[in-house]
Amino acid sequence: MTILKKTYISMSFRMYFKRLQWMNPMEKKLAEYKCDTNEAISLKLVRFADDLEDESTTFHPEYSHQLYGDDEVAFGYKGLQIQLYYSAGNLSTLFKVKYSARVTEKFDCVEPDDVEGKIREIIPAGFSCNTDDFTSLLEKETNFKPFGTLLHTYNVHNVEEGEDFTYQIHKVDLSCPGFREYHKRLQTFLMWFIETASFIDVDDDRWDFFLVFEKYNKDGETLFATVGYMTVYNYYVYPDKTRPRVSQMLILPPFQGEGHGAQLLEAVHMFYCNLHKVQDITAEDPSENYVKLRDYVLVKLCQTLPSFSTDKLPLGFSDDMATEAREKFKINKKHARRVYEILRLRVTDMSDETKARDYRLEVKKRLFAPTKKNQREMTKMMKCLRPEELASHISQMDTALQQEELEKSYQELLAEYRRVIERLAQA
Repeated sequence: MTILKKTYISMSFRMYFKRLQWMNPMEKKLAEYKCDTNEAISLKLVRFADDLEDESTTFHPEYSHQLYGDDEVAFGYKGLQIQLYYSAGNLSTLFKVKYSARVTEKFDCVEPDDVEGKIREIIPAGFSCNTDDFTSLLEKETNFKPFGTLLHTYNVHNVEEGEDFTYQIHKVDLSCPGFREYHKRLQTFLMWFIETASFIDVDDDRWDFFLVFEKYNKDGETLFATVGYMTVYNYYVYPDKTRPRVSQMLILPPFQGEGHGAQLLEAVHMFYCNLHKVQDITAEDPSENYVKLRDYVLVKLCQTLPSFSTDKLPLGFSDDMATEAREKFKINKKHARRVYEILRLRVTDMSDETKARDYRLEVKKRLFAPTKKNQREMTKMMKCLRPEELASHISQMDTALQQEELEKSYQELLAEYRRVIERLAQA
């Protein structure tokens, strides 16, 4: 069966199940056996045996379409529960599937989805199916220590607990004993929290790994819990440089919103800053959230540089800014320009009409540059176009529409920049 045909069937089921009043008894019966896979899958990071029954420690996927289709629905079960529990440090895995009822052959040969098989495709061998076996593995967590070399230690104050928690960021390579097996377990989280995630080829030695761990105490012993990680691929740049590109970054849900992403990204920049062979740092197809995080971290770093001083910002973006950002923090020119715009906004009195206009024109000039280039290319193309093609392209060059889109882009950018400035003020 082709993917197209599967999608069509899935859509057909969905439309039918939304219209129960139009269904015959058999269709209604089948509709009861549909489960939202994002709700059915329960994830945990287990530190204590009591966590297994504590609902407050449970979290669910943001996405499950890569395993269960675009509609993120599993068919064939009532009360479906898919449990994927991990020990907090070593990520030893408990995998169990439960349900209250399942379709049988009496439903005209309709078969349930292979929900268990889908999970087995992504989790490595060696997982537990028995709670007692998994609980016994928790006792071995005291033997787990973070992989690699310690880069950075920081504290986060927890308001609810009224105390500081300690975190460590480690740089890891594939030569670390046990890391390959650990990474296979860790990367399974990508499927649930990154929309277009894919597993990487760890046999390529150009990969760098950066991991975040929480340091905590249990019965008087020091243990470590996995918080998140980042993978970076080192591309070759002629003649003797490399360009590290951030591939994947994930802070696990129980730790999100605590500033760990910013700590991790800053630590990674500082690590590569000390390597002469590194040209600059980029990211592969960055998400909107990653761009926001990067803006904050890069502005935080560059605000200390002489070329970005308050007296120089109103003079415009300069080569000195681009050079110093690259040499000090491995920031490329495109990102340095964005940093400049944020810092200039911070020192600009936008209630002053003249200063606000100067800033607006400066930013819009950059935003309009790609459009202007496209117009020049289109002018060249017009000499070769047929009349109907020419009419179509001319409609795309409507000046009023361009101005409207430009203003919209500027206002959206302004809102993004102000959020970065607010976060800086709170840091």
